[in-house]
Amino acid sequence: MNSVAVPTARLIPSANEHLLQRVSAIAQGPLSEAANRIDREGYYPLDIMARLAEAGAFSAHLDRNGGDFGLAVAATREITRSCGSTGFLAWCHNVCGLYMEQSGNPALQTRLLDHVAGRRFGGTALSNPMKAMAGIEPMLLRAQKVAGGYRINGSLPWVSHIAPGQYCGAIAGVDKADGSRSHEIMFLLDLDERVELKHCPEFSGMEGTSTWGIRLSDYFVGEEQLIADPAGPFIQRVRAAFILLQIGMATGLVQASLDSMHEVEPVLGHVNQFLHDRPEVLQAEFDELGRRVAGLLHTPYETSKDFLIDVLDARVQGADLALRATQSALLHQGARGYLMSAGPQRRIREAHFVAIVTPAIKHLRYQMHRLMQETLPV
Repeated sequence: MNSVAVPTARLIPSANEHLLQRVSAIAQGPLSEAANRIDREGYYPLDIMARLAEAGAFSAHLDRNGGDFGLAVAATREITRSCGSTGFLAWCHNVCGLYMEQSGNPALQTRLLDHVAGRRFGGTALSNPMKAMAGIEPMLLRAQKVAGGYRINGSLPWVSHIAPGQYCGAIAGVDKADGSRSHEIMFLLDLDERVELKHCPEFSGMEGTSTWGIRLSDYFVGEEQLIADPAGPFIQRVRAAFILLQIGMATGLVQASLDSMHEVEPVLGHVNQFLHDRPEVLQAEFDELGRRVAGLLHTPYETSKDFLIDVLDARVQGADLALRATQSALLHQGARGYLMSAGPQRRIREAHFVAIVTPAIKHLRYQMHRLMQETLPV
């Protein structure tokens, strides 16, 4: 009898598969066990984040590791599948690492080693700057040029994945002598004794993300902290990557919702068949989104207008699908999904966060409208 040769690649898992297996094991084990504590008690899971970092969850998208954005998004999906708060922390950590590497600043590239290894942690304070650059609200941090760097003043209301001794990427508008703005700078804000942190009001979810208000008074930024000066061209280059990395949060919630629906199908399928957004419908849309996003992830630093519109639209599609999938999962599960200890009710709140976190659905659609208006013939 003739034997059929099976390609070796099919027998031996790739390095990427090993990474996802390690991340999934942590997500389905200790992270899943801690999810209710994170959600209901506001536990900030830096111990689990460190384990995820050790597994490689926060380094795949970096140029030094091949720039595999698809793998980075897949890792965030697996994390979010167990806990949306930790999925958001993963995104914050990923984009902070992206800022540090893409800055080209040797001092920040050195610090990046501890960041991706989970020995130190940092997030992003770009919610206000992203909206300010879109003309939605004013820039809240202001900078003045001084010898050796800049002095920063101002306050930010919501900054996540930060704590004393940590750091985050931030942007400030630089004032001229006459009070007008000359440009923006982007810098790594070290949360040392010079920074005042203020507790935020309690959220309906995402309490475990260590989100604070920040106040700066004559905070000095030296060259070793600068990510970009001016910041405008840098933001143009990384904006699509920033948004694409968020899609893992949406896809993780959709996958977890499909899991919940399939879980009760053997016992409730006879009545669940009368619900809208059944698993097969959502799965088809989920697969289509996955194919669409996979194409965009090949060129995350592309800056063309058409590409950015596609990225914004995919992010909207992901958020919309997460809202529908999480609601449908709760309806499919019924009362068991409405318990405070149940994943489906928590994921509904997490999906609402995905829909309002910067850039929110309304922000994304506003940006798409502006960009498409620019392309219309006069």
